[in-house]
Amino acid sequence: MAVRYDLVVVGGGAAGIFGAVNACIQNPGLNVAVVEKTSKWLGKVKVSGGGRCNVTHDCQYASQLVKNYPRGGKFLKKVFDQFDARDTVKWFEERGVPLKVEADGRMFPVTNSSQTVIDCLLKEAEKYKVELIPHFAVKALERTSGSFLVKSETATLEAVKILVTIGGQPKEDGFSWVKALGHTIVPPVPSLFTFNVPEGGLKELSGVAVPSAEVKVAGRGLAATGPLLITHWGFSGPAVLRLSAWGARDLAEIGYKSLFLVNWLGDKKEEALRGEIESHAAQSPKKVVFGNPMYGLPGRLWEKIVERAGIAPERRWLDLSKKDKNRLCEMLIRCAFDMDGKTTFKEEFVTCGGVSLDEVNPTTMESRIVPGLYFAGEVLDIDGITGGFNFQNAWSGGWVAAKAISSKSAQ
Repeated sequence: MAVRYDLVVVGGGAAGIFGAVNACIQNPGLNVAVVEKTSKWLGKVKVSGGGRCNVTHDCQYASQLVKNYPRGGKFLKKVFDQFDARDTVKWFEERGVPLKVEADGRMFPVTNSSQTVIDCLLKEAEKYKVELIPHFAVKALERTSGSFLVKSETATLEAVKILVTIGGQPKEDGFSWVKALGHTIVPPVPSLFTFNVPEGGLKELSGVAVPSAEVKVAGRGLAATGPLLITHWGFSGPAVLRLSAWGARDLAEIGYKSLFLVNWLGDKKEEALRGEIESHAAQSPKKVVFGNPMYGLPGRLWEKIVERAGIAPERRWLDLSKKDKNRLCEMLIRCAFDMDGKTTFKEEFVTCGGVSLDEVNPTTMESRIVPGLYFAGEVLDIDGITGGFNFQNAWSGGWVAAKAISSKSAQ
């Protein structure tokens, strides 16, 4: 006979544990279990932010938060109206985990350790007697009269309510048992990835960073601005990650192959740049172009830009022709590279796609198709840019689902 629970949460990540704990906080009488296919609880929390856990972002209001989600912003407005970043900060601080704001708005625990966040959540789970069941890979979810049967290959649990928080899946078959219940799955594709540039002479510049660059995918209407990092395989940094998120489906369609354009000077326009180069050449005519970077660009990068403009190392500013200056302008604001493939950003695997938002009620996170079935986190067709936004989706969705589950169960 299957063990019966008021709530079974499928998935032991941020949304799952947070949802389970908050359901018990709001209704301490609930009998709750979380099943996880591995033995690792809160695995993505562990690796996030280089092991520091980027808990959320310093966005004070829902209207600000939703602008950071390429998919799901409209849906999340109703979710964040109930539980936003300020609520996340308060929740963790009340449990002894104060957060700090960094210059770019990202928020981390003051301990700079993701383990602090993990320990807090697991302590709350223990306090409210949430049962954590590892090595339980769900193979089927069956609706019976008044409950669900949650089946793995070796065990079956019975639950009055189900909260699905399995995160993003690399392939659509990862949602097979959700689809079998009648839900539509928006095909998943990767989001938040770095760009491979196999050829282009960048390897010797690995580690060089620019504080504000604009990156574009030629002919696709995709652009983003922010810090840019050159790696031994191509490009990374917030500018590229934002572009990969907003262009996730477009880039998948073209097989991650395209002309990739970089404006090393951020939003600097061509006309203004031409005037500034002419002025600089007039003021420093005898200086060698190669060894005297402009705009605070790193020396190694400037030398590569000058080389790509076809200007010899010994040339001085007074030696440059109009064509030389035009090519230098081009290399500064439209430096072209052949993108050929992508690389997952560290260990922070994020997808766009998942359960269709049309089939979920954003005020409760309950399925519009299967009563008693709830969703939270990246299992939905929601994804954010880098900076704590995907975790905020997890915390908020988990909390809203918990509120609805606990109040209904109390009736």
